[in-house]
Amino acid sequence: MIKVNVHEAKTQLSRLLARVSAGEEVVISKSGKPMARLVPWGNEKKDRVPGLDKGLVHIPEDFDAPLPPELLATFES
Repeated sequence: MIKVNVHEAKTQLSRLLARVSAGEEVVISKSGKPMARLVPWGNEKKDRVPGLDKGLVHIPEDFDAPLPPELLATFES
């Protein structure tokens, strides 16, 4: 991510757009405060839909049980 002030953004808009199209983000600031963000088109965040992976993951009942001593020794060495 690069940060530029308004004046620089106005004078170098074409260059900034080239960088944005390459995947970078540009933050435009006015008096040191961020005012806008240029991002590549199509990178909008999509709403998450709960439950899409339901049934795909199985967590066993003993998931948080202590490790067997021989396996624990491997991590501690």
